[in-house]
Amino acid sequence: MALTPFVASAAEEAVTTFALDNGMQVVVVEDHRAPVVQHMLWYRAGSADEPKGSSGVAHFLEHLLFKATDKMEAGELSATVARNGGRDNAFTSYDYTAYFQRVAADRLELMMQMESDRMRNIRLTEDNIRTERDVIIEERNQRTENDPGALFGEQIAAAQYLNHRYGVPIIGWMHEMRTLDMQDALEFYQTYYSPNNAVLVVSGDVTPDEVRRLAEEYYGVIPSNPDLPERLRAEEPPQTAERRLIFRDARVAQPYVRRSYLAPERDAGAQERAAALTILSEILGGGTTSYLSEALQFDTQIATYTAAFYRGVSLDDTTFNLIVVPQPNVSLQEAEDAMDAAIASFLTEGVDAAQLERIKMQIRASEIYARDDVDRIANRYGQALTSGLTIEDVKAWPEILDAVTAEDIQQAARDLFDRRASVTGWLMREEMTQ
Repeated sequence: MALTPFVASAAEEAVTTFALDNGMQVVVVEDHRAPVVQHMLWYRAGSADEPKGSSGVAHFLEHLLFKATDKMEAGELSATVARNGGRDNAFTSYDYTAYFQRVAADRLELMMQMESDRMRNIRLTEDNIRTERDVIIEERNQRTENDPGALFGEQIAAAQYLNHRYGVPIIGWMHEMRTLDMQDALEFYQTYYSPNNAVLVVSGDVTPDEVRRLAEEYYGVIPSNPDLPERLRAEEPPQTAERRLIFRDARVAQPYVRRSYLAPERDAGAQERAAALTILSEILGGGTTSYLSEALQFDTQIATYTAAFYRGVSLDDTTFNLIVVPQPNVSLQEAEDAMDAAIASFLTEGVDAAQLERIKMQIRASEIYARDDVDRIANRYGQALTSGLTIEDVKAWPEILDAVTAEDIQQAARDLFDRRASVTGWLMREEMTQ
């Protein structure tokens, strides 16, 4: 069980990783400036790993893990964290589910004791199932059903992915959420909640030796799952047909155009394309000095808002999105035409050297500030390691971003903007005409 340091200089994060005998990966990021620690347990299991017909079960199980275990009463973990002056929560994404506590550094052992208990020892009742199923249904009602923009986004994703589970909402489809039961939850739990499918990330005022001792004591005694399935996903076929949709809702306050393109994710050992797309999203839609903002908000006054965003940390192919919110007197068709004209101009004109350098400076500054936040540090490593990346990839990412050239960005844009792999959506009020 050798410790492997990844420390290139004193200015960089002090990162150490090791594996327990049961296959659990542990990452320690030292920061001794404040007596605080973030303890995060990440499972390589998210909504895209759910069985067909059981959408929402990963998020449902996340809720259920705050119920009773062999050693704790329902709600005891969170109450204990709060009583010790800390905070805790959990979240589910397509590729992972994570549980965290942020506490004083001398409370780390208590966190491991409780978190390791619920890794294999939850005790559910039918009352738990009914109560939490109602909770997640109400959560969907509040966050999705009551938000036309969220419903619109679900339809965009469903149209973008022809075969992959990324087209299914993380929270689940309502009709399937209503049928989730004890068996669904326990099967997902027993399959994926094991040490050989988990990554423990501890960041803050700790030492690797201390974390290793505690991890061996509390997590190391939990048996691995010898039947853990290989993480196979349904692949997307070649996308050869542009898709379009219109989402109408009487509650829409601000109509807008959104386009989604299928895009490559950050790949282990080969992050260069993703780095170029990351910077492209900043150039096109990163604030009021971005290309789309200058072209559509200031030069032509077509739009009141523009944006571009790219979700690079993803196990499988991800998306690159553009949004244009038109002025009140501008139609959605005019807004879309202006967006397409701006993209065409960008592909012709190329990257402004001064803007590129400014964005790189902002990225460097962001990397430095991120080292001051144990939460962001732990999230960065946990997301990466549960999405197919390595510690070496995380460490190399700032330099790879800094090495991106204008031509790299132009090539990435030329490859990306293929309308055959896109979905264009209009969000509009019911009474609006096209």
